[in-house]
Amino acid sequence: MILGNSDQDREIRRSFSPCWIGVKRALPIVLGYVPIGFAYGVLAGKSGLSEANTLLMSLIVFAGSAQFIAVGLFASGTGPAAVILTTFVVNLRHMLMAASLAPYLNGWKKRYLAFFSYELTDETFALHSAAAGKLSECKLEALSLNMTAQVSWVLGTALGVIASGLIGDIKPLGLDYALAAMFIGLLVGQCESPVRIITAIFSGTIATLLYLAGWHQFHIIVATIAGATLGLGAELWIRR
Repeated sequence: MILGNSDQDREIRRSFSPCWIGVKRALPIVLGYVPIGFAYGVLAGKSGLSEANTLLMSLIVFAGSAQFIAVGLFASGTGPAAVILTTFVVNLRHMLMAASLAPYLNGWKKRYLAFFSYELTDETFALHSAAAGKLSECKLEALSLNMTAQVSWVLGTALGVIASGLIGDIKPLGLDYALAAMFIGLLVGQCESPVRIITAIFSGTIATLLYLAGWHQFHIIVATIAGATLGLGAELWIRR
């Protein structure tokens, strides 16, 4: 359909504009989700999970870390109850992410809130939190961002399912770097002020030093807390 310059056509453009903005904002996530979803689809196929269940997990669960953990548990013969409980605990962080965005979603209807929270992930949360003040006015943009992210994840999963019988080992493909590259892209997009740049460099330095010192389990948590404390302190000092 080709739109003209009539009032109705301009109204259609205005209606679709927020959706396209959401799609564009989600592109860094898409570049990471497709290869990571591909890796999940391959691993799920090799663990014995059926093609239908592999795709259903990406449609219903839509949580990368939880899906990878579930696939590993299925491959080891773990029972359904243990798989459900483990993935539930892993995804508890989503409650904290949703709670932090909830004050900015007061004007949304419940059906939109349910759809938004269903597709909320670590990566989409990073983008939403960077523009949290606009969420109440940009509902279509936020929902299209989430939907684009999940579509790319499902697409990667489908490609992985198709290729699972053709690929013996995915490690030589270097797909594990896609997750790190995606987060770097999201981080760069949020470094809009000197305080954020310093906080990012400080947190990365602390995490690297702790990892080299042997803190392979808690280096990210400690670096996150230290970086958040530094950033908050700097912002309060500037305001005063």
